[in-house]
Amino acid sequence: MLYSDKVLEHFASPHNVGEIPDANGVGEVGNAKCGDIMKMYLKIQNGVIEDAKFKTFGCGAAIATSSMATDMIKGSTVEDALKLSNQAVVDALDGLPASKIHCSVLAEQAVKAALTDYYQRQGVDPEPIVGKVEECHACGD
Repeated sequence: MLYSDKVLEHFASPHNVGEIPDANGVGEVGNAKCGDIMKMYLKIQNGVIEDAKFKTFGCGAAIATSSMATDMIKGSTVEDALKLSNQAVVDALDGLPASKIHCSVLAEQAVKAALTDYYQRQGVDPEPIVGKVEECHACGD
């Protein structure tokens, strides 16, 4: 299985690792049976994502996609972050092996889960905005 230089870079030196103690959007996705669990923390002020951090338990591709996804949404508006797709994460990493595409889906879903939490904390029903957050079922569980 060959990984791009960007995937290897984001795995070896991931960006934005950690927690945000005063995060106003937190989302967790994944499945312990698969081995990939992503927790995303967002600090949002005036509709802009000022900070994004993650904690991921999983393979190198899961860590790399979490790192890239946080890089991509930091400084963006909530509306732009909602448009983040797993394909955009894959493209930004110069590709992923087919067997690891589910990691990019988890990264997208972690961002959306954190945005769902943000909207709920604001007293807004997130489903019409974010949509239903689906889990990645690549492992069949």
